[in-house]
Amino acid sequence: MTATLIQSPDRVILQNIRWQTYQALLQDFATEPAMRLTYDQGMLELRMPLDPHETYKKLIGRLIEATTEELDLEIRSLGSRTCDREDLAKGLEPDQCYYIQNESLVRDVEQIDLTQFPPPDLAVEVDITRSSLDRFSIYSALEVPEIWRYDGQALTIYILRDRQYEENECSLAFPTIDAERMTRFLNLRFGKGEVQSAISENQLLKLFRAWLRSR
Repeated sequence: MTATLIQSPDRVILQNIRWQTYQALLQDFATEPAMRLTYDQGMLELRMPLDPHETYKKLIGRLIEATTEELDLEIRSLGSRTCDREDLAKGLEPDQCYYIQNESLVRDVEQIDLTQFPPPDLAVEVDITRSSLDRFSIYSALEVPEIWRYDGQALTIYILRDRQYEENECSLAFPTIDAERMTRFLNLRFGKGEVQSAISENQLLKLFRAWLRSR
């Protein structure tokens, strides 16, 4: 097996890794929630997200959860749970993932087997430092229907159509939510774009909830 350091200091790529080794590493890192593993047919990426990454993934998660509360939608939040399938030799850990449309199918399932149940309805990817593996191809193989990707400047919504992800103005899970509006709210937090000064997380959530109620 060969380890190769790549551009970003927060990750390492390992080649020629067996599926069983990947699964063993998942168990070994179970007590290290900050460590993220991505596996694609023998290639393994180990990533240690930095503070900006963790800040945005948590913030986007809070906005999603607030949306389900305000719209009175059921949700099962699974955070960065490992989404993998041995038959595909692929696996990854989203920054956040949720069952929304299919929440009722997994509500009482303690450990979800993706060969028996559908994948999460929505996954969040924060790509401030881009993954060196093509994570979208893994999501596509797993048939995750929707991804929200944030690059530190803008949030983009992708919908799976014919095994390919296409940009979409609005969310599939939340048709009233659009990417442009979500970007504006995220920019409010740190005073980006046209915003002059940053606001706190709780201030942002109050504004976001008020906007949802006004629609």
